[in-house]
Amino acid sequence: MNLEWLKASAFFGSILYALVGVVVFLLTFIVIDKITPYNLWEEIVEKQNVALSIVVGSLALGVSIIVAAAVHG
Repeated sequence: MNLEWLKASAFFGSILYALVGVVVFLLTFIVIDKITPYNLWEEIVEKQNVALSIVVGSLALGVSIIVAAAVHG
């Protein structure tokens, strides 16, 4: 049985890349929020704008795929 992923370097490397991915994702969301002419969080949560939440969700998936591809190599 191959337990290569249980090694400390692989485990902590995975944790580090996951944290870097989350930070990049959050920074991207903040930048997009600043670029748009309205507050995304207020529009989605308080006004329940479904169309905007679909667009932001698609953006989130796209950025997540790009970050995952960049981390994976």
